[in-house]
Amino acid sequence: MLCRLASAGRSSAKLIAPLGCLVSRQKHTLPDLPYDYGALEPHINAEIMQLHHSKHHATYVNNLNVTEEKYKEALAKGDVTAQVSLQPALKFNGGGHINHTIFWTNLSPNGGGEPKGELMEAIKRDFGSFANFKEKLTAVSVGVQGSGWGWLGYNKEQGRLQIAACANQDPLQGTTGLIPLLGIDVWEHAYYLQYKNVRPDYLKAIWNVINWENVSSRYATGKK
Repeated sequence: MLCRLASAGRSSAKLIAPLGCLVSRQKHTLPDLPYDYGALEPHINAEIMQLHHSKHHATYVNNLNVTEEKYKEALAKGDVTAQVSLQPALKFNGGGHINHTIFWTNLSPNGGGEPKGELMEAIKRDFGSFANFKEKLTAVSVGVQGSGWGWLGYNKEQGRLQIAACANQDPLQGTTGLIPLLGIDVWEHAYYLQYKNVRPDYLKAIWNVINWENVSSRYATGKK
């Protein structure tokens, strides 16, 4: 039915093509970590990393696959009500998968310190200094009410870096338009086993494992 609808007109084809991709899609999978679970110690311990990756992220992936299957069925039936009702689950689980996939690469056992090159120049231009940027992103992340993320993003339209916070698992680009460069997970499952309810201590520690090469690479890609 989708193929027949796509032939109805140029505007219809533009709308239906992405849906066809969903129907024939491959299932999402949990990405491997680029380091061992204990590699970020003492800043983030192995137990947290194992549970965070193999349990929490895996749950987002599994639920996203289940939701997309239901969405595919709703599309095939032309059930718009069901499609609309599935949007929150797509956003939550899809965002959880997107956010964590970025998060793992934003961290490295060889991380910490300060960025170099164009990223550092952009940080100084847009925040005055690296210390000021670090303070602002930390403050925004500490201030997230409940669960969510603190982000450094790139505003391509304005050509500048921006700091933002997103609630729950809302994906940065899908909700703000900013290209995600660096995400800090401030859900309690990211730190509670080690830092209890003291989120500022976790945020102080995480700067020691930020993978600035990865963040810089994302910045260079986002500018293109």
